[in-house]
Amino acid sequence: MVVVNVQHSDIVQDLRDSVRECSSRGLLSATKWSSELLLSIPASRRLSSHQAKRLSTFSTSTPARSRSPRPSLSFVDQSPVPTQILSQLSQSSAPARHPHAPPLAQKYESVELDLREEDSLATARICFEAKEYSRVSVLLAGCMSPTARFMSAYSRFLVSEHSANLEWHKYDDTRHQPPEPINYTIQELLQEVMNDTDPWLLLLKAIFLSRLSRREEAIESTILSIAGFPWNWSTWALLSSCIRDGEELTALLPLLPLPPTHPLVQMFQIKTLNELQNPSENEVGLCDRLLGSDYFSGSLWLMTQRATALYHLHDFSQAEAQFDRILSLDPYRIDDIDVLSNILYVTNNRLKLTRLANEFLAIDKDRPEVCCLVGNHYSLRAEHVKAIKYFRRATQLDRTYLSAWTLMGHEYVEVKNSHAAIEAYRRAVNVSRKDYRAWYGLGQAYELLNMHEYALHYYQYATALRPYDVRLWQAQGMCYEEMGRLREAVECLKRALIPADPHEITINLMLARIYRDLDEKAEAVAYHRRVVEVCQADLRPLEVAAYQLKNPDGDLVLAQEYLERVASSNAEEVNTAVEMLKTVKAAIQDRETKEEEKGKMNPEMSPEA
Repeated sequence: MVVVNVQHSDIVQDLRDSVRECSSRGLLSATKWSSELLLSIPASRRLSSHQAKRLSTFSTSTPARSRSPRPSLSFVDQSPVPTQILSQLSQSSAPARHPHAPPLAQKYESVELDLREEDSLATARICFEAKEYSRVSVLLAGCMSPTARFMSAYSRFLVSEHSANLEWHKYDDTRHQPPEPINYTIQELLQEVMNDTDPWLLLLKAIFLSRLSRREEAIESTILSIAGFPWNWSTWALLSSCIRDGEELTALLPLLPLPPTHPLVQMFQIKTLNELQNPSENEVGLCDRLLGSDYFSGSLWLMTQRATALYHLHDFSQAEAQFDRILSLDPYRIDDIDVLSNILYVTNNRLKLTRLANEFLAIDKDRPEVCCLVGNHYSLRAEHVKAIKYFRRATQLDRTYLSAWTLMGHEYVEVKNSHAAIEAYRRAVNVSRKDYRAWYGLGQAYELLNMHEYALHYYQYATALRPYDVRLWQAQGMCYEEMGRLREAVECLKRALIPADPHEITINLMLARIYRDLDEKAEAVAYHRRVVEVCQADLRPLEVAAYQLKNPDGDLVLAQEYLERVASSNAEEVNTAVEMLKTVKAAIQDRETKEEEKGKMNPEMSPEA
């Protein structure tokens, strides 16, 4: 692997520039991300960067802060990435740099506001921080600098989004509510920034295009914005939300203006695959590299990404341990606390989940992550109505909160309200079509309604997103079996066996049953034999005996032998084995009686004949 030589002092200075530039434009999420990442770098390196900058300042006659007008941030090559290239993203996986990848813009040591607009911008920034967004555009009327235009357009966008959300919520729980709020101002705002090359205005353009579902154009604008100012995390986050699957991510990486080993590209890759719920050990390794002493050893964000990747890889103990370390370093960190609650739910750790819910309710009860945490707490206690209440509260605080919609759907399935579950899952799909859990939930809800054609349709969507998930193939197989399409059921169940545990028996039992229904006895016997072999290898005598007893053609003598072994041992299952042994002996006696009666009815079959 080619290692890119990224100077540590450059990263420190880039992050400081990012904090200043993002903060000056009201991009609070990106500012928080950059400042926390900067703080994760050891203090000695941050101090050495300051000293290096001071020395370079004293060694030249150029003043540290120039008062000359701000230079242009346009690129060397302003030609956009062709849309037809982006439309074929899923067809490419070449790791080489793409010829259409835009070059990075020239880096400037100091970029200041135009002196004529500095006072207006300072006042507008104060109003923005006070969330008086409507006043910002008034205060900046007549200002022409890119910063002023960004803040004016961004504040008007936030006002229009708020109005659209209020109008949308008027139709809550009614048939007239559209899938998402309709913002009629976006088209007008888009026209204002349509031809701009400033990286910040390109970010706005990408946001507007994304809201208008013009995904490929939004991807193009984010790539150009990154070329102009790479350390704006809001741009990377928006680009991540536009990517539909892992193949598209692989095809997109060569189009980026930074090499694949750059820390920003690797953090983007980790975040995107976590959002797709499809990380691998490679992403865990990337987190370990970036958390090393050479980069961001104290980054809680990277630790959280690592924990999330482990959670998606079903390594729940390591993921929980990582979250425990995060909370030991910052016990009030709310970001991604819902992922920890999911881990505790899956591992059935009721005590710890209850304690966590009480602690974070006291910190901030109006954060959607906390509402999701409390919802998981009630769900684990089987108080599904209360769980639904908190998941709904999370969606009211943030209508794009994907996990809350999905988990609400799960709760409605638990209370057998299939129609409400379907509505919740549909909302999740409207937020993001790349969450397999929502598609899988839709399949389960329609299966409860015995609408197997619909269920199969949604299971296939989920399987396309998670092609190696055993549950999804198994669900498809069961659906086909219910529909009487046994050949398709066999194909799906065989596909489920590929990533399944080698000691899995349920799917083998299903295949044996279907082959018996197809009157293909040789195949049925083969899968029956496989189940017996697995149980014998795993030293599970009770399961072998139960299987042989349940099977109409089962080997009852083998079952009796296994049960006698357990019954004469000191195992905990002695009582169970004794009871099963009685049943097996009765079944043997019954089978012998039937054979005797059959022999009397067919004397020509007897040995004397």
